[in-house]
Amino acid sequence: MDELVIDGGVPLRGTVTPSGNKNAAFPLIAAALLTDEPVRLHNLPDIADIRTMLSLVEGLGVEVDRHDAHTVTLRARRISTTTPDRALLKRVRGGLVLMGPLLAREGEARVGHSGGDQIGRRRIDTHVLGLQALGARLEQQTDLVLRGRPLRGADILLDEASVTATENVVLAASIAEGTTIIRNAACEPHVQETCALLTAMGARIEGIGSNLLRVHGVSRLHGAEFTLGPDFMEVGSFIALAAVTGGEIVIKNAGLEHLRMALSVFGRLGVRTRADGDDLIMPGAQELAIRPDLGNAIPTIDDGPWPAFPADLMSVALVTATQAAGAVLFHEKMYESRLFFVDKLIGMGARVVLCDPHRALIHGPARLRGEPTGIPSPDIRAGIALVVAALAAEGRTIIRSVDQIDRGYESIDAKLQALGARVQRVRV
Repeated sequence: MDELVIDGGVPLRGTVTPSGNKNAAFPLIAAALLTDEPVRLHNLPDIADIRTMLSLVEGLGVEVDRHDAHTVTLRARRISTTTPDRALLKRVRGGLVLMGPLLAREGEARVGHSGGDQIGRRRIDTHVLGLQALGARLEQQTDLVLRGRPLRGADILLDEASVTATENVVLAASIAEGTTIIRNAACEPHVQETCALLTAMGARIEGIGSNLLRVHGVSRLHGAEFTLGPDFMEVGSFIALAAVTGGEIVIKNAGLEHLRMALSVFGRLGVRTRADGDDLIMPGAQELAIRPDLGNAIPTIDDGPWPAFPADLMSVALVTATQAAGAVLFHEKMYESRLFFVDKLIGMGARVVLCDPHRALIHGPARLRGEPTGIPSPDIRAGIALVVAALAAEGRTIIRSVDQIDRGYESIDAKLQALGARVQRVRV
């Protein structure tokens, strides 16, 4: 297992290019199951979770041709099994998006328990209810067994705006009979990219980018070529990294169209940015200060479904707030275990009161101290947040369980080193 040894207090400087959108890669790979023609994907992030997803579809009989670390061609001439590998599925929650394509093409999906970050209960009822509305029968609950053919379009109201459930229903509905209306659909950038690839494959989808999708089923889809957009979670992480270190960096090809809410929230913490085309420029030596609400009230930062502030950026924004003058309340609405990493920040000197599993009050700025004895990375987003804290802290910090961070961030140590950070990866 690897550790990151970080010596903080060095401003980051230079240029960084974010990897492709991790959360878009899962449904885009799954979409290849809907055709027997080649689907080529560019700008895939070379991270552990995506390598696991590729192994999952390979185990289903899909031909996987890896041209380089970021380009792959998938061809599902035939599906050899409708049961994804149980051990691999336990590693990645994104593997759940195989349900819709397997059901649509083969009439069956047999799915065991999925993995992913342990940030609270993550129900999959919405996936099942959506697919049942298309005509699937739930025949077993312990390991999900869904059967049904042909699938038929329906008017569906999702009981929550679940990203992966929306993707599952869109994928299945694209080759179902008739028209499917999906109400309360998630509209995150990765859902939009899923719809864009399906459209390139011949699907007929209206309302992309909104919470009401109309999917007119077609008899077959064909091959296509598609390039993933930048991972806005990684962009948000580099915004935080530059802000807390006082660094001056340029984030190339940042995907500014999807950053408006993130930039607004970071702006409430005093973070200044400017755009240059699709590049994001972070000026150096920023004086971070929390902007109070009207009447000098303590502001609240909360998360929610798109276009609200993304839940996956709450952790890095919270660390940024520890370095800003003033008080702010973070309200994590979606996951009851997301904020438990703040005890590590408190140990480093952050002034944080964890009010309950969903709320934390931060009063900054605080001088953070390194943790040379080591702190574990509990999940992807908490892990990168602790890296942000370590780079802002005085002295040395050792981050353990780096495999968690590697699941979501490609070559994070190399990217930070290129910006001047004193970071070393050590095998233990």
